[in-house]
Parts: sequence; structure tokens; C-alpha cells
Amino acid sequence: MAPKSNPFPSSSQKTKQQSISAFFSTKPPAAKSAASANSSVSTPHDLATTSSGDHAPTPPPAQVSTIRKRAVDRVEEGAEDEAAALLKRARLDETRHTLAQASASGLNKSHLLDRTSKYCFSSSPVVADENEGMNDDDDDDNDDDSPAAHRRRAELHRKFVQKLGRPDSFAELRRRHRADPSDEEATEGAEDDGPDHEALKTAAKPAKKGTKKPGKLTPMETQYLEIKRKHLDTIILYEVGYKFQIYGEDARIAAKELGIMCIPGKFRYDEHASEAHLTRFASASFPVHRLQVHVKRLVQANHKVGVVRQLETAALKAAGDNRNAPFVRKLTNLYTKGTYVDDIEGLDPGTGAGQSTGYLLCITETNAKGWGNDEKIHIGLVAVQPATGDIVYDDFEDGFMRSELETRILHIAPAELLIVGPLSKASEKLVDHLSASKTNVFGDKARVERVEKPKTMAAQSYSHISNFYAEKMDSRRGASDDQRTILDKVHQLSEHVTICLSAMITYLTDYGLEHVFDLTKYFQPFSARSYMLLNGNTLTSLEIYQNQTDNTSKGSLFWTMDRTKTRFGQRLLRKWIGRPLVHKTCLEERIAAVEELKEGQNTRPVDKLMFVLGKIRTDLEKALLRIYYQKSSRAEVLVALQILQDISSQYVNVETASDTGFRSSVLSDAVSSIPRIHEDVNSFLEKVNAQAARDDDKYSFFREEYEAEDINDYKLSIASVEDDLNGHKKEAAAKIGTGQVTYVTVSGIEYLIEVKRKSPQEKRVPASWQQISSTKAVVRFHTPEVKRMIQQRDQYKESLAAACDTAFKRFLEDISAKYQDLRDCIQALATLDALLSLATLASQPGYVKPTFSDDIELSISEGRHPMVEQVLLDNYVPNDVHLSHKSTRGLLVTGPNMGGKSSYVRSVALICIMGQIGSYVPAAEARLGILDAVFLRMGAFDNMMKGESTFMVELNETSDILKSATPRSLVILDELGRGTSTFDGVAIAEAVLDYVIRDLQSLTLFITHYQHLAKLQDRFDARELKNVHMRFEERDGGKEVVFLYEAAEGTSHRSYGLNVARLAKIPEKVIEVAGGKSRELEEVMAACKLGNMSRMVKGLLTDGNEAVLEKLVEGVNQL
Repeated sequence: MAPKSNPFPSSSQKTKQQSISAFFSTKPPAAKSAASANSSVSTPHDLATTSSGDHAPTPPPAQVSTIRKRAVDRVEEGAEDEAAALLKRARLDETRHTLAQASASGLNKSHLLDRTSKYCFSSSPVVADENEGMNDDDDDDNDDDSPAAHRRRAELHRKFVQKLGRPDSFAELRRRHRADPSDEEATEGAEDDGPDHEALKTAAKPAKKGTKKPGKLTPMETQYLEIKRKHLDTIILYEVGYKFQIYGEDARIAAKELGIMCIPGKFRYDEHASEAHLTRFASASFPVHRLQVHVKRLVQANHKVGVVRQLETAALKAAGDNRNAPFVRKLTNLYTKGTYVDDIEGLDPGTGAGQSTGYLLCITETNAKGWGNDEKIHIGLVAVQPATGDIVYDDFEDGFMRSELETRILHIAPAELLIVGPLSKASEKLVDHLSASKTNVFGDKARVERVEKPKTMAAQSYSHISNFYAEKMDSRRGASDDQRTILDKVHQLSEHVTICLSAMITYLTDYGLEHVFDLTKYFQPFSARSYMLLNGNTLTSLEIYQNQTDNTSKGSLFWTMDRTKTRFGQRLLRKWIGRPLVHKTCLEERIAAVEELKEGQNTRPVDKLMFVLGKIRTDLEKALLRIYYQKSSRAEVLVALQILQDISSQYVNVETASDTGFRSSVLSDAVSSIPRIHEDVNSFLEKVNAQAARDDDKYSFFREEYEAEDINDYKLSIASVEDDLNGHKKEAAAKIGTGQVTYVTVSGIEYLIEVKRKSPQEKRVPASWQQISSTKAVVRFHTPEVKRMIQQRDQYKESLAAACDTAFKRFLEDISAKYQDLRDCIQALATLDALLSLATLASQPGYVKPTFSDDIELSISEGRHPMVEQVLLDNYVPNDVHLSHKSTRGLLVTGPNMGGKSSYVRSVALICIMGQIGSYVPAAEARLGILDAVFLRMGAFDNMMKGESTFMVELNETSDILKSATPRSLVILDELGRGTSTFDGVAIAEAVLDYVIRDLQSLTLFITHYQHLAKLQDRFDARELKNVHMRFEERDGGKEVVFLYEAAEGTSHRSYGLNVARLAKIPEKVIEVAGGKSRELEEVMAACKLGNMSRMVKGLLTDGNEAVLEKLVEGVNQL
């Protein structure tokens, strides 16, 4: 039944009908629609004309189905108007033929006027009636070859290609429709309606200010990418207003390390197709005042961090020529783990060992010579500690084990390595092993940087260094004559060191730290002959800097001896511990100073010294270098200068060394150098306003009489503008007809004039006054004159800030001119602090002053292990050792497992090292010869990084010792040969021990479980080798062993390994089986020995050979 409605609907009804039917129409694929368009009808206009005629036949179902599939998805609506009208009309013909035929003439006759069509109701944009001309002139419009039809098809094709030609168009359309699903269908018919429709759409939805087109970069993003492309390996912190922004991949890394939120977006910095659907970079941010906190955390995580700051302010920018351009920004700071000096506290050592000394180590090497075990390479290195200014260099030849390189890296413990050119495979593995492990001697992972090494690097480096120091000399022509020797000193460096020095200067220039090389006074060779060299194995095995249990400093020799009160004193003591003295004169001077401090406790000079050092809470060494780098804040400068003034004033009356109150030359020289800086420090502090410096007030930092002229001029200009602002109040009051006006400040906006609402004054406010804010009661204005004067005042303030910063930098340069004197004073304080630490250790019970001999000897009575006795709850059992080059040079130490052998030999080595540091030692009496080195081969471990087995590591380390040891060396070998079969192990151990005692003639302690080696003692007629063992007692038939931990002469013929198995909680059943096997093997060996002895007796009776008799006696002793 036909619906009860007007069979001749109005034009508005017609439009609504089309919109609703279009909304619910299906959208078949585009390919089918194209095919149907070509096969069924020639053009949409032909079909429309046919269906709208009076006698038009009903289309067959297949044709209707094909026509219905003309509605394609969102991107191909180029001919929406014709196709939509055709589809709706076909649907009506199929269901209601009579209504369609009856209304066709009426629909064709109702034309929309241009001036009334805009009032028609439609849920979709208004479109022109395509059927207007169809009935008027069917022949002209339906002609496929007409120019109008060609133009129409060409225009549709152009729009189609324009829409589908972009690679990101589908993604863009999906994103657009996903953002506004309610308009998804309504807008798809208007996607390509032409420029008129786009203009209407733009007029209906004006673009927001500041928005950017997709895929187009803003000027600030362009500026960021220009900086980022120059520093792709750096995390860029980009200052934007009151925040630091981090973009792209940097934002993801920073969010992970800092625990801050990362807003999703593009991570790549190039226009990659995988991120074409994203319109902005991923980003993270944090406030400006948290910069140093986050920089430290990123640097400690081994990242390279760059800080990009705004170099102009809003006030200066508004007055400048680039007011429409983005703020000028520049990369002002770069930080890595080895170059971070922007915080007085430095990088936190963390909860681990924190043994990294903050050194930046540069390494280069030449091509290897030789092959295999005979490989030799030449290595040069330069190590710089930017936080303190210390520089160490060395040039040496190393073998295939790279033991020399390993020793230096472990001593220096760098936070960052700079490698110049390629390294050999063995060196590369060593560097990777020492830098990549978090449990290494540094206590943290080290950062590795690499730079190229051209073939002409040596000549370039020489020229570069010459120019660098020549410029320094030219800029300091008024300096002392000592600085003219700088160039000569640098030219004396070897080629490899020169290459490293040039690379280091170039590298540190990027960080603004190249000034650390200005003062060659602090250049020190690593392998100076005035120090004992402790190699890497010795540092690790003796636990010099950290223990082997959890790699922390607790339980190490450094931890035991450290009683310092200052950070710079602690660093000096650490250096002393790693480099014991070998000159007897220097050693006796240092230990005499320690003795005087120990004996002088509770006297006025010592108490005064302890009081002065106890008040220092600032790391003066780092503070002084930060001043030298011009990175110090005003508050830090004030604190450092006031501490130095306070210290120097305590000794201001000291003019000569005799006035110090100390007899020791070391103490008197250190104390007498302190008051030399008093006048300079006072002159600096005379210029400073203390309260302004504490508040970090740059405008009042200098006292008025010491302020620069430009600062005074700007201050006067600001005062003049503010006076004009106050005078303007009368003029403003007259304009609004009131007696007076007062300025108010609201939300940081100054000089606002308040006018009450609905008052006579409000009606008299000039139109030139700008309304800034308002409430229900008042309206606040700025007059044009106030706006002009505020802008002028802000410009003066910005200029004043720049002038104050310039004056402060000049002030820091004046302090830096006295750097050497100030550094010498701080170095003297560090020396006094380290000596006081040794004196505090010497005051402990059981410590004695060692005496030093020119002979090669060790004579220690009741010596103890310095670290073990501090962590043990029970008393440590002391032991004696007596070695001399003229008599007994070596001890063969045997004893049960866990009997205290390793602790005994370690205590001897540690007492020798402590003595040559200049410290008292834990013993009842100690007479020590001056040793040139201590070598240890202890422990069993493999080295997979180098592809070496456990036994290979043992023999490699032994080989290095045999090559390096001298008669003045102490050699300690622990259980050599246990990594291979018994016979080979015994043979190697016996041969090495004989070589060390007989040929090298070094002082030796040799631990072994091979009882067969005890017979070696009889080979030395002068008793150069002596057998000792750790005493014990057997109980319960040997099932229980009581360790006495005492060293006594003789040999232990059993190791009692089953007892250790019982202590380790091995199941009793396993121990019983092992005990039976042990007894069985002993019986078999005893039977074999008895058989051999019987044959010896028979041979002796037959031949009477004395050699056979000696072997027989030896066999009886072994049984």
C-alpha cells in the first residue's frame, strides 16, 4: 500500500529524502562500480534521463544491482551528485514505480532559486540540481562526445588522482574519519566537491591559530632538527620557556632513565613512511630548575647529553628585528661521564663501589710487531681528571697479554675512554672487558668514545699542540717567565703521547674544558721511577681499592686507611695507596711527618690543623676548577673564597717554615704555603656583596664602588623609567577625572590602573587604554604610555642582566689568574689531610713505625692482616716472617685447606705496601727493605673474553711475573700448577720455584699442596728456601681438624680436603665413599713406594752407590 503522503513533495522534502537514503546506502568496492558504469550505461546523465522520462522502462534487477554498487567508499566520491541522485531514483523506481512516475514531472519542474536554496533543510552541503537542464535539452547534455561531458570527466579524473595520488592519503583519511565518526558518512559525499565547497567548509570551521598542516614542520621544530642532525649521538635537552623539552627517540630514552612521561609521537628524525600518520614528535619535559638533577642521571647511565638554551629573552626579542622568528637557541653545554664538572658534588658514586676516579683516558697504539707470544705493540696514553686538573701520561711497550695496559687502566680507573684509531684484537678485548662489566674495578660501566686516526696524525698533532700552546702564551704575555717553558715541555713528549694529547684537546674543546691543559705543571708520567708499580693482579688479589666479595670499598686497604676529612684529601690518599714510594729519603720524610702528628696529638699545632680541616665542607679542588672553567655559580664562588680566607687567616702570622710549629719539613712546607693566598682572597671578597651572592642575586653581586660603569648606567636608566611611571599617575588620573590613581600588580602584571565598574571614571576611560583584566567590581587597564615605559624598562633589565653576567665572568677570570697559587694551597691542605689520616691510623693499638733498610730484606714480627683484623669478631693470630737476600729468600708454605696460608702471605704483602706508603703497620716490629714491585699470582679463573682457560690464565700471569721481577721484588705464587694433571703441575711448579729462587733471586712466598716440592729445600745449600706450614691439630682420628693459623717450620704432608668437604655440608655418604677411596689410594701409593725402596736397598747392597742411598733416605722421610 502506498504511503499517505503528498505524491508531489516539495524541494526541501526532496533534498531530505536524498540525504537520508544516501546515509543508509551501501558502499560496494570501487572496481565493480567502474565496471558497471562502463557496461550498463554510458554516463550517469544518460541513465538519469532515461529513468526520469514518462515512459521509461523499469531497469532489470541486474542493472539495478549494478547501479546500487555505484556508491563507493570515502575516497572516490568525485561524481557524488550524479551517482547519488541516480541511485536514489533507481531505488524508488524498483519499489514504487507509480510514485516515481507520477512525481517525476513535478520534481523536474520544481527548480531551486539561488537566493532561496540556502534556506532548504539538508543534513549535507547544498548541491546544485543536476537534473535542471536534462529535460530541457536531452540531446545536447546526453551526448558523450560533448565538450562539457569531456571537461566534467576530466575534472572528476583530476580530483580522483589528486585524492589517491598521495602515499599517505588513506592513512590520513582514516585518521580524519576516526577523529570524527559522527560526520563520517555525512562528509564523504563532500570530500571532493571542489573549491567552492572547500571555501564553505573553511568558512564554517575556521582554523585555530597556531595549528600546522600535517607533515609540515614548525620553525621551532626545524631549528631543533638542525641542531640534532649535528649531534645524532647526543640526547638534546631543548629549552622552551620554563621547561626543557626532549623530542623523538631521545624522549623515549630519557623517559626510561628519568622516570618521566613520554607523550607518543614520531621517534624518528627523518620523514619515514612508517610514521607518516603521526603529526608531531614524541616528547618529554621537565622544569628548568631540575636540569642538573636529570643531567647527572642521564650521564651516569652512560649517555652523552647536550643542553640547548635560549640566548635571548622575550623583552629583547620584542625590540629586535627577529620578533617574528623563533627564539635564538644554541648548544651551550655537552656532558659525558668523564667531562661532567657542572656540579660541585660531582657524579654520585652510587651504592656500589664507585671506584671510578673521574678520569678521561685516551689510548692509541701502533701496529703490532712479532707474532703470537712474541707480539709487541707500542701504546701511548693520556689521562685527564677534568674535575681536579690532574694529567697523567705514559708511553710503553706491551706484550701479547697486554698486562701493562691492564695495569694502567686498573690504576687510573677511568670513567670514560677515548680511543684514537683502531686497536689490535687483544687490546680491544681487554678494553671491552674492563669497560663493559659493571663489576669491574671502576665500580660502574665506563663510556667508550672513538675517533679516527689518519696516517698523518703525528704531524697534525704536533702542529695542533704547538699552535694551542703558542696561543696561550700570546694571550698571557704579562705572565711569569715559567710559562714560557710550556712549549718546550710539551715538545719533549713522545709521538704517541702527542697524538693522545692532541685528540684530548680536540675532544674537550667541545665541552669547554680545554683549559685544563694550560698548566703543564700538573703533567705527571704514570710510570715514574719514584713509585712502586702495583699491577692489575696485585690490585685485585690484595683488594687494594675494593673487596672481591661484593666489589665495594668496604674491606679494602683504602677503606682501612681512609680517615680523611675532605674529598680532595681522600683523592690524594687514594693516589698514595696505589703508588707507594721507592725513594728512601722521601719515604722517611713522610713517615716522620706521620710520627710527629701522632706524637703531637692534643698539642696546639695539631689540634689547630684538625680544627681547620674539620670545618671544610666543600670540595675546594673541584670548586676552584669550576671557577677556572667559568662554570661556577655566585654562591659557590663566595663559599670557596670564604673558606680559603678563613683557613689562610688561621696561619696569617706564619711567614717562614720555622713559624709553623712543626719540625717535619713536609708539614712545615705545607703549612707555610697556606697564608700566601690571604691577600688575594681578601681582595676578591672585598668586591663582593655577601648577601647578594648567597641569594644568587646577579644585579647586586658587586658592591657599589666596584660595579662596572655599564651596570650603573643601566640601573640609572631603570630608575629613571620607574620614576616616569610614577609621574604618569597624575596624567592618567586627570584623563578619567579622579583625584589620584594607584598602580596595582595582579598575576605578575605590573602598573595596572583599576577603574570601578559603573562609575563615572569608567565612562571617561579613553579608547587607547588597553584592558588587561577585570572582575565584577573593577576593570584594569594599561595606558599606551605605561605599555611603552614597561617595554623600555624590560629592555634595560635584560641589558643589565647581560652586563652583570659579563662582569661576573671577568671576576672569575681574575680569580683564574691566581689559579696556581690557590691550587698549591689546596694541594697543601690535601697533603695535611692525608698525613693526618695516616696519623689517626697509626694511633690504633698494635700499629708500629717500620724501619727501612737499604738491604733487600723483610723482617716482620707478629704481623697481622690489616683488613681482616678489622672485620673479624675474634682476635687475629699474628705471624712472623723473615726473608733476606743474603740468607732465606723464599718460603714454601704448605698446610691444610682453609688453614690460613693465603691470609698469611697477603698480610706480608700488605705490610710491605703500607710501609712504603708512609704508614705505620700492624705488627710488633717491622724492618723493611725498599721493594720496587709486589707481584701476585693467586686464585683460579678463566677469561672467556680472551679465549683463555683457567690454566692458561695461570701460566700467562706467571710468565709476566718471571719477565718483570727483579731481586728487589716480592713474588707471591699461590698453588701454581693445580689447573692441569698432577705430574705436569708438579713439574711446572718445581721448575718455576727453582728459577725464582736461584736465578731471579726475588723474595718469594710459594703456596702449594704438592708435598713433593718440600724436597727442593735440600737443593739449596745456603737454605735460600725454607719449608713452613700452617699449624693444626687432628681430632677424632683425623675426622676433625682444628686450625691454629700459626706459621711454623716444616711441611704438612696432608691437605685434609675431606674436612673442608664436611664443612661445606657435602652429604655424609659422599664423604664416606671419598674417605675410603683416599685410604685406598694412600695404601696403593705406600705399597709402590715400599716396593721401590726394597729395590733401592737391593741395589745399594749390590753397588753401594751413594746417590741411591740419598734417594732411599728421602723415601723413608716421605713415608
